[in-house]
Amino acid sequence: MKKFIFDLDNTLYPQELNVFPLIDERINRYMTEYVGIPEESVDSLRKFYWQEYGVTLNGLMIHYQVNPEEYLEYVHDVDLTHLLKPNIQLRKALEQIAFPKVIFTNGSSNHARNVLSALSVLDLFEDIFDVRVASFKPKPFPEPYMNILARLDVLGHDCVMIDDLPENLKTAKNLKMKTILVGESPNHEYIDVQIERACQVVEIVEMWQG
Repeated sequence: MKKFIFDLDNTLYPQELNVFPLIDERINRYMTEYVGIPEESVDSLRKFYWQEYGVTLNGLMIHYQVNPEEYLEYVHDVDLTHLLKPNIQLRKALEQIAFPKVIFTNGSSNHARNVLSALSVLDLFEDIFDVRVASFKPKPFPEPYMNILARLDVLGHDCVMIDDLPENLKTAKNLKMKTILVGESPNHEYIDVQIERACQVVEIVEMWQG
């Protein structure tokens, strides 16, 4: 193990804090108010874009030529102060993982910094890789993973990836990474360990090292 690659949303904080619904709401508003898509078409379009392109942004770029920077700035302009607080338990756990840690998110780096700052763990991560890392190609497509491995100058088997979405970990496992799922999901052969909270990663590291 040389590098720990953490997802951001619904991984470093619990899904029940409902941060992502705020972003979802702004995505919907962007599609209706800025792109001009009828409100009744938004849900079906977003579902189609997720299936075809991995994220809504890529569908909007392809079909509506939206400016990705404008989109990312708009949809991540959310107030996190009433939802996220410094997480002492998470910070202590991350401090105990004696390996470099990075963030890998399908969101923007600005959003990642806001989340990490709110949780009081920003200084514990050496880098943030956002949806720009492979020209807006998102997880679970392999391109951003490959670019991150190249940027970190490591091989897949040198890394541990932590995410809340099984499909993102499937790509990681295909690249020989160790995989840790945060949250509940049916068992998959490409998930090495399943935990409830990100702070439990340190327990897994101790188990593997022991």
